[in-house]
Amino acid sequence: MFHVKLDFENIVIGGGHAGVEAALASARMGISTLLITMEKSAIARMSCNPAIGGLAKGHLVAEIDALGGEMAKVTDKTGIQFRMLNRSKGRAVWSPRAQADKLQYSLEMISLVVAQKNLEILEDTAIGIITEHNQIVAVQTKKCGFITCKTAIITAGTFLNGLIHIGVKQKRGGRLGEKSALGITESLNAVGIKSGRLKTGTPPRIHRDSINFDQLTPQYGDKNPKPFSFQTKNFNPINIPCYITYTNPGTHAILFSGLDRSPLYTGRIKGVGPRYCPSIEDKIVRFRERTSHQIFLEPEWEDSYQYYVNGFSTSLPVDIQEKGLHSIRGLENAEIIKPGYAIEYDFFPSYQLKRTLETKVIGGLYLAGQVNGTSGYEEAAALGLVAGINAALKNRDEQPFFLTRSEAYIGVLIDDLITKSPTEPYRMFTSSAEYRLLLRFDNADQRLSHYGHRFGLIQHNQFLLSQCRKHLIEKSIRYLHQTSLSPSVINPRLADKLENPVKSGISLFKLLCRPNIHLADLYPLLPESFLRTFSKLDGLAEQVELDVKYHGYIQRQINLIKTQSRQEQIRLPDNIEYLKINSITKEAREKLNLMRPETIAQAGRIPGVSPADITALLILLKKQGVSRETE
Repeated sequence: MFHVKLDFENIVIGGGHAGVEAALASARMGISTLLITMEKSAIARMSCNPAIGGLAKGHLVAEIDALGGEMAKVTDKTGIQFRMLNRSKGRAVWSPRAQADKLQYSLEMISLVVAQKNLEILEDTAIGIITEHNQIVAVQTKKCGFITCKTAIITAGTFLNGLIHIGVKQKRGGRLGEKSALGITESLNAVGIKSGRLKTGTPPRIHRDSINFDQLTPQYGDKNPKPFSFQTKNFNPINIPCYITYTNPGTHAILFSGLDRSPLYTGRIKGVGPRYCPSIEDKIVRFRERTSHQIFLEPEWEDSYQYYVNGFSTSLPVDIQEKGLHSIRGLENAEIIKPGYAIEYDFFPSYQLKRTLETKVIGGLYLAGQVNGTSGYEEAAALGLVAGINAALKNRDEQPFFLTRSEAYIGVLIDDLITKSPTEPYRMFTSSAEYRLLLRFDNADQRLSHYGHRFGLIQHNQFLLSQCRKHLIEKSIRYLHQTSLSPSVINPRLADKLENPVKSGISLFKLLCRPNIHLADLYPLLPESFLRTFSKLDGLAEQVELDVKYHGYIQRQINLIKTQSRQEQIRLPDNIEYLKINSITKEAREKLNLMRPETIAQAGRIPGVSPADITALLILLKKQGVSRETE
């Protein structure tokens, strides 16, 4: 039996993507930390697709990196294909995505956890929490019994009362072949934390040798890809292709024939699934007019014999899965290694959390990852990192940490969770971020690394590198503002670019604002000392050009943030009796009483709370003498 000391400052329950980031952050901040996982070899396992990043998710990974997390660096080290998505659209929504070697990814994370000072691993199952005076004091495990702590973070993923569905068959499990976790939900319910049920699914995995690749369209990554981490050097990854094919009317007919045995359509599954990542049977029912859906075959590791059938998530019976796959071009002889399945699991609606991810009911207890109602490795890792930082700060009796919507996608993620409290698995989108021009993935280090440095999660030399980049960008933009050219110098170049000529001198900044003019076009007109600036850091010139071209839009967003910041700073008392405020609507009273927002701005983002309700609240607060943030 594995022996541990029976008291820790912080305990992390669950070794998935949220748990790893939470445990590493806590330990690196000097807090004695215990990571409880059912299976050490399953730490940071990619239980769904073997990929990191994607639309908006890539932004989250860059922000995790800037705060001192590990997901970006490990992805750079273990990725087998890297692509930038949304290149045909504005730069604010470009997002990096990588295929990862899922075996090496997990091994890299395990090695980091094992080597980390102040961090111990316990292979055990947590079955309950112990509280005194509404504070966490211990975690109960199946083998070791009670382990005392000042804080605890629950990052149990899909394991809490997990139930796997394949056709009419049901089996308890957190993932296929792994046991579910019993007791935690009931323990939290007993102290007043409400729970619900969600559902997610995964596609079948098929054998490489059974795929006819000649019938498929290969898709490679970028030739000169960008790394996820601003700390990665000498980046030259391999480029292993994925493959594209499509379902057809014959496929859909086969899938329809199995709906009478589908747990989704026979009522066996009670939990709500992700709207934006539906199962293939859900797609053919909801989008009957579509004659085909894209299928994306992803290798799960370098030289993998196992391919992930992205786009074919399903809980249909295995015989229907097999027939459906065999009707798809290139998959006529596909051999299923692991069938697709759906899993139902417990989660805890996030209106019960503070911005720090600490529960409002139990002090020192944090929730992070899929137990918050999210989906995706990236959302989980971001939440785990924030919870880990805050658990450490609480142990050090320091002020809590949270990010606003104008600072980071992570701030948008947490704010959406606690104000909207989704009843289906939440997925991050660029459209969710109203300040996305300011929150590009390429400036995450400049936005957030000062936090990571303050917490001791970003090394000083890396922080200085980030600040150097920020300083050089600002210096370059000042130079472009201050340097003007005469019409005789610039008009011939404008003519070459089909741009209107100028009648008087014009600054380089205004020139660069023109759509057909790029910074490289101005290089012949720039002094050698200025050009040397761009050679100091990779991608610096690109960022300067972006900041100039989006300057007007960015400035408008900055001004909007300033006008809205006052409401972000006005605290709502914890003991306010919303149900007795007759000057606001009944719906607003009920929503505010349920969600207990921390600030006026949060209250205004709760569905069902109108501007008139906010005005009434502000009048009430003024009468009570409450005006500003008191944290």
